[in-house]
Amino acid sequence: MNMSIKVTFWGVRGSYPSPGALTARVGGNTPCVSVQAGNHLIILDAGTGLIGLGRTLVAQQQADGKPIDATLLFSHTHHDHTQGFPFFNPIYLSSTTLHVFGPRTLHEDLEQVLARAMLPPVFPVTFDQLPCARVMRNLGEGEMIILRNGNDAPLVYTEHRGGAPIAPDSVVIRFLRSHAHPQGVFIYRIEFVNQAVVYATDTEGYASGDQRLINFARGAGLLIHDAQYLQSEYVNQSMPKQGWGHSTWEMAAQVAQAAGVKQLALFHHEPEHDDATLEQLEKQAQSKFACSVLAREGMTIEL
Repeated sequence: MNMSIKVTFWGVRGSYPSPGALTARVGGNTPCVSVQAGNHLIILDAGTGLIGLGRTLVAQQQADGKPIDATLLFSHTHHDHTQGFPFFNPIYLSSTTLHVFGPRTLHEDLEQVLARAMLPPVFPVTFDQLPCARVMRNLGEGEMIILRNGNDAPLVYTEHRGGAPIAPDSVVIRFLRSHAHPQGVFIYRIEFVNQAVVYATDTEGYASGDQRLINFARGAGLLIHDAQYLQSEYVNQSMPKQGWGHSTWEMAAQVAQAAGVKQLALFHHEPEHDDATLEQLEKQAQSKFACSVLAREGMTIEL
């Protein structure tokens, strides 16, 4: 069994897609990241980047004959993190099994939110008509997900009760509920064979750093962190972005330094920023945290 973690970026933009020549190098799709941890495929968010991932998975399935089995984690259900789901080709295959987890938002279950986006007259296929096998579950405070080697379904345990069967080759997924974004957001930590990836999108910095996030990300091999705004945009007098639930690269680098992570991937890029602006932002971030990289569509990082 492959004992590495392979992280691939399929969508790296925030708010709305921004295709075109000026964003071709970085990419214009909204958030979607795949994490291959051993035999387990974990998908983080379902922005328009999910569409390209779906095409790739179906092509692999047709080549090797293995049914698609994946765990899909939603950070939250704002439009840019869900808009790719109805166009995810694997959900139209009866052989696909999808385990879906995420937050309950404004007293609505995750399944209700996704189903509403596929109701007529705005979409031709309803959620209930999807032929794939799917298991939907809202996560609650203090819970964690365990993926075991083999074909077992994900197990959900309450951390403080103990007794969770964490074998050396298990994947452990923990989450932190952050309120640094309107309606809140889940930050995920995926652990496998002494490596960890932390996915912290749609979060905003605090004075002296977000201490809860710093502790949660401590020692991770890769921190994927929101860095949507330039400092000049964040404090702009006519339209400040403070309180909008997004960070600057300075905030992301501060968390990476304090948490002692090995690498920082700047993520959830402002859709109005072209490639040149983002590449300059990357250089600035590297001056503060040397192991910083701009998340680019199609980029893979292996731990």
